Formats: sequence, C-alpha cells, structure tokens
Amino acid sequence: MRELETERLLLRRWRAGDRAPFAALNADPEVMRHFPERLTRRQSDGLADRIELAMERQGWGLWAMEDRATGRFIGFTGLARPGFQAPFMPAVEIGWRLERAAWGHGFASEAACAAAQFAFDELALEEIVSLAVIANDRSRAVMRRLGMTHDPADDFDHPLVEQPHLRRHVLYRLSAARWWATVD
Repeated sequence: MRELETERLLLRRWRAGDRAPFAALNADPEVMRHFPERLTRRQSDGLADRIELAMERQGWGLWAMEDRATGRFIGFTGLARPGFQAPFMPAVEIGWRLERAAWGHGFASEAACAAAQFAFDELALEEIVSLAVIANDRSRAVMRRLGMTHDPADDFDHPLVEQPHLRRHVLYRLSAARWWATVD
C-alpha cells in the first residue's frame, strides 16, 4: 500500500502504537461533537480494524496521519466508500479526523489535498464527495479550501444517524476537472 507524504505529514498504514492515541481522540467530546457518540476503546479499535481491512483490500483508504516533525500520530485522512444508501451513492468520500491539539495548523487541508491528488491521479476518479453535519464549520472550511462545491439541493438526512440535531448533512463535491483546473 502506498504512503503519501506532504511537507509536514506522512499518511501511512496504521501501526499498533496508533491505537491508544486514536482511542483518545475518539473519546474526546470536542473532537466527537458532531458525531452520534464518543467511542469506547473497544469501538475505536474496531474502527481501526475496519479501516485497516479496507486498506488491505483496496490498497487505499483512511491513512494514519503522522506529524513528520515529531513522528506523532495525530489522526487520519483519506478515502472511503460510504456504507449507507443515499441519493449521491455510489461515491468515494474524502474525510479526516484529527486530535484537538492538531486543529488550526492546516494539517487537515494539507492531508486532504494529498488524498484528493491520489484520488484523481492514482484512482482516476471522476469525483469525490465529503459530508458533514451542517454545524461542522471546521470540516466545511476544509472542504471549501479543497475547492469542493456545495449545492443545498444535495443535502440529506443521514440514514444511520438517529439524533435530530445531527441527522441533516451537507454534501460537498469535487470533480477531477475542477481539481485539475485549480492545480495546473
């Protein structure tokens, strides 16, 4: 499986040592504010197992994100196929989740740019999408920095979310044509 490098980050396979900091970020109430629940250690480990299995099967997925200056695991970013039905499916989603200490440094945008480049260069995808709870302004800002566009007509109620205040999601799209127009 291919690793991706940026100026400050290494996007790589998951390691056993990533599990404890991953569980900590999944248990952080601020990190998980826009998700239905914080994850227990067992749930977090299960998510890491599913991420690694998808990467093994596809050769790509949600890479562990490492700060190259410190070697510290700070979260994940990458590509995934959503496991639910929605009007925009089938699709490949770009997503990220970072520990709170890594917020505000541009890491999510930097890593997401590398993942988008991979999606269009290596996988030859025509489009990627990203989704978030309407109130998740931080993720929406990353989507806009990537050049993704939002059409309110694409917004949807997430079928796996029961909480009314978290159910409505925005959908952002990025076409390969738009990506290439911005990077050339």
